[in-house]
Amino acid sequence: MSVINPIGTLHVKPTLGLLPRAVYHRSQQIQVFPPNTFTNSSLSSSLRIEPISQVGGSRNLWRSYVSDKFSDMGLNPGADSFEIFSEKASIVDTLKKANSVLPHVVLASTILALIYPPSFTWFTSRYFVPALGFLMFAVGINSNEKDFLEAFKRPKAILLGYVGQYLIKPLLGFIFGLAAVSLFHLPTPIGAGIMLVSCVSGAQLSNYATFLTDPALAPLSIVMTSLSTATAVLITPMLSLLLIGKKLPVDVKGMISSILQVVVAPIAAGLLLNKLFPKVSNAIRPFLPILSVLDTACCVGAPLALNINSVMSPFGATILFLVTMFHLAAFLAGYFLTGSVFSNSPDAKALQRTLSFETGMQSSLLALALATKFFQDPLVGIPPAISTVVMSLMGFTLVMIWSNDRK
Repeated sequence: MSVINPIGTLHVKPTLGLLPRAVYHRSQQIQVFPPNTFTNSSLSSSLRIEPISQVGGSRNLWRSYVSDKFSDMGLNPGADSFEIFSEKASIVDTLKKANSVLPHVVLASTILALIYPPSFTWFTSRYFVPALGFLMFAVGINSNEKDFLEAFKRPKAILLGYVGQYLIKPLLGFIFGLAAVSLFHLPTPIGAGIMLVSCVSGAQLSNYATFLTDPALAPLSIVMTSLSTATAVLITPMLSLLLIGKKLPVDVKGMISSILQVVVAPIAAGLLLNKLFPKVSNAIRPFLPILSVLDTACCVGAPLALNINSVMSPFGATILFLVTMFHLAAFLAGYFLTGSVFSNSPDAKALQRTLSFETGMQSSLLALALATKFFQDPLVGIPPAISTVVMSLMGFTLVMIWSNDRK
């Protein structure tokens, strides 16, 4: 290795002010080592001084020294770029964490719809399908096709979700509908409305709730909801005839079209975009949470605002209590039934949460549409309108609780 010449000199420009004034002379020539500093014996010893150009650590030392000198002069090179980078990162993090305020936004939209209905009346029923489709697109862009293939490998969980949808929930609906008429002496159409809510398929919002709580099981939730929605063309009329005594003619083509528009097409678009254009997916993914929150707020506030007269009826408080108890019982039934069946499963808790959402949240908008179209008495539509708000508030409150527990 080479050794620095003992009488080597270093030329600097004092005008830069990078070195202490005591170091350089007016001649601009600095004597690094005075003559005779090193003897022959010292040069032959183990001490070796490497040139700056050959030692990486010296380069870092020089950079540190220059940075300190800039700081002494009140300058901070690179600080602006660091602050800009930090600001961008904080904005992205904030957008990604928007889902954490979803229960609060849903509650705020409910209060706003009650106080000032025109704030949501513009969001008519024609916007419901694209709004729910956007939520499914958000799920699709954060998933891949392998997730859905894995979901089909769990037929036992799919069957249990189906049982929760079309056996446990209708049984609970019948009990609370009967209690509304027998114990609370409400008009019969109110009891029919509660039963009607229990006869419809699962809600797409349950898929989004599962995605927020247990993203890995979102495809399983989508498969369960899609299956219950596809077979609703047969099951819902049969259940309505059995519980209410009236067979409801359900539009088969309309139901299939709804599945394609709300579930299949948006999820497929998200999967394809994620696979074919990953850079585009990564660019828009941080903005999806905040947009999904606003989307969900409209889906909750609009039905309430559009049916405000029915909701604010003299029976409103009692109906609210009964509908809340119905959904609470459905959430609990799905949770504990799954716990007993999948007690030995490694993801038992995640399955319990998924099946709880699947059983406790149903397509109240479909029930409201059926009540409006096939029942002459407007009272039948009050429980579905209240159910839309109640199930959303309860579902996304559980999202907040269970997400915090996981952390």
